Amino acid sequence: MKFPGRRKLKHYFPVSQPKLQLPSFEVRPELDTYVVGLDQTIVDVIANVSDEFLEKYTIGKGLSNLVEHGKADQIYQELVQNGAISDHFAGGTIGNTIHNYSVLADDKSVLLGVMSASIQLGSPAYHYLCHTSSKVDMNHLQGVSGDIGRGITMITPDGERTFVIDPGEMDALTPAYIPEDIIAKAAAVVVSAYPLRAKGQPIQQAMQRLLEIAKKHGVPVVMSLGTKHLVEEHRELILATVRDYVDVLAMNELEAEALTGFADPLQAAEAVLELTDMVLVTAGPEGLYLCGYTDEPGKRETTNPIKSGTIADYNQFEFSRPVQKQHCKNPVKVYSHIDPYLGGPERIKNTNGAGDGALAAILHDIAANYYHRHALPLSSKHELPYLAYSSFAQICKYANRVSYAILVQNAPRLSRGLPEKEDSLEEAYWER
Repeated sequence: MKFPGRRKLKHYFPVSQPKLQLPSFEVRPELDTYVVGLDQTIVDVIANVSDEFLEKYTIGKGLSNLVEHGKADQIYQELVQNGAISDHFAGGTIGNTIHNYSVLADDKSVLLGVMSASIQLGSPAYHYLCHTSSKVDMNHLQGVSGDIGRGITMITPDGERTFVIDPGEMDALTPAYIPEDIIAKAAAVVVSAYPLRAKGQPIQQAMQRLLEIAKKHGVPVVMSLGTKHLVEEHRELILATVRDYVDVLAMNELEAEALTGFADPLQAAEAVLELTDMVLVTAGPEGLYLCGYTDEPGKRETTNPIKSGTIADYNQFEFSRPVQKQHCKNPVKVYSHIDPYLGGPERIKNTNGAGDGALAAILHDIAANYYHRHALPLSSKHELPYLAYSSFAQICKYANRVSYAILVQNAPRLSRGLPEKEDSLEEAYWER
């Protein structure tokens, strides 16, 4: 476990314990700190096409088109023959998050989903594996006879983006491939709302089993919302799932409005806190908000400038650490906000995955707390049953910095961790 930031000596992890001679790439529940994610495994394909190409295959320009596998494969093969494909990226919001977590923490995670049993060079499964960290344990994936999902982004000369979605067998994950022993010892499990729309598909039952096991063993559940349209279509089911199982909910401002009816991120977060313990709202150029609970004895006042919005002095206690509401004797709501890192990139190369990066940072801090609590249970850091190691304000800094790293690159996944020291700052971000 790579610790998220520099810390005072008394809080360092023990480093004198003997290490195993041979590292294990497979997660060992009794020994490792890890997070578990369930996802619809999908590869993103980027291609440049003409308007005539879209017309040939009757693809609606500028829309997201769900296409049956045979037709999608025909489209893909022609793109390959024409040399029109510029990039392949491993996709999926949870796949991105789990990969980013392992890069940031330099430690293991577990991915649950499906994978082609027979993998050929150039196939979607091949590209997925090539773009995923070796620290992501894929030994618990379910083998399927066909392809995993494929999302083709076709860019026409006018810059318009048109999407073709070939689900393949990404929804074939069955409850039999949800390992209770792995989930029971996880620092957290992370899912998205996407499987909730897969009505009648096995993955919906698999996700339900995952949530039930996590709740049974007291493992924190983190959920990412999919898109605004998904939330609008399945709002009641999402609300029920959040209310019954979810401890941390992540969304952007459009998804937050669709879920709560509030366009203001702060109001939306306050409404969601009636259902869950912590909320991340990414608001584009406005930055991001992290809101949750702490217990009265653990609340800490900020030394940053006090901010007011729809809630007066809302960041007053942002130096507090998150605690799940059920573990608070006297719960206090805490709100924190941070503007984009360095004012945001001069040129944004990619917005796909920035929210997944922020969520990975939160998972890293939750996992670091889990690790530290088991390594040093008598530490003063665990006087209260905290959910995360750092304060709301500090987690905001971390999540914000990871999002920036995604925005300034073309790929939706991190290829390396953050620098130990920020060249653009007078001091390391973590020493503040």
